[in-house]
Amino acid sequence: MPRKKKPASPFRYFNSSPEVIRLVVMMYVRFPLSLRNVEDLLAERGIDICHETVRHWWNRFGPLFAADVRRQRVSRMRGFRQWKWHLDEVYVKINGEMHYLWRAVDQEGEILESYVTRTRDKKAAMRFMKKALKRHGSPEAITTDGLRSYRAAMSELGNADKQEVGRWANNRVENSHLSFRRRERTMQRFRRMKSLQKFASVHANVHNHFNLERHLVDRQTYKARRSAALAEWQTLMA
Repeated sequence: MPRKKKPASPFRYFNSSPEVIRLVVMMYVRFPLSLRNVEDLLAERGIDICHETVRHWWNRFGPLFAADVRRQRVSRMRGFRQWKWHLDEVYVKINGEMHYLWRAVDQEGEILESYVTRTRDKKAAMRFMKKALKRHGSPEAITTDGLRSYRAAMSELGNADKQEVGRWANNRVENSHLSFRRRERTMQRFRRMKSLQKFASVHANVHNHFNLERHLVDRQTYKARRSAALAEWQTLMA
């Protein structure tokens, strides 16, 4: 029987170590830093790279790391069928044109799905919800704002009875936009819809990985969780 071929390492064409590449991608995506900020911070650690190298590494490895994180988390969380979802859309300007970033967040603040569209009508809501339902299964309840596109899309999908609408009921997903907005300001907005979709997806998965709920646990528990998250990050695509 032929031996299974080991998949090629994504780092094989790079002179820098995988540890440095993982550190660069984490710093740029997780924190509101510019490319040159990352370059300067690494220079203090004795790592000499150009800001364009930061750009290249983030574009090359960001989606790979995010896919690895998402694959692990989705497989762990698919068993929780009693999720409550919060859906919301936020406007993002691209070259002066209005676009919409749709987000699905569960009751713990985990960002399940991010999707960018030009409109926020029934058709856009349908595409977004089908994508989320296919990947994460069906929740017990779905909380939305008063946008009628949600109601129309959910009626066609057959889960309109799960919709909940309330004045402050959707604060969970409203707060999830804050970290993305901080990052958007640092990047001085986006210039292409494709770039926005790419960054929103990567940022959501990295945010989930390092979302340690420090306000709910004591210092020792937080430190243990932080160490575990960093150790797991260092094994991505190993």
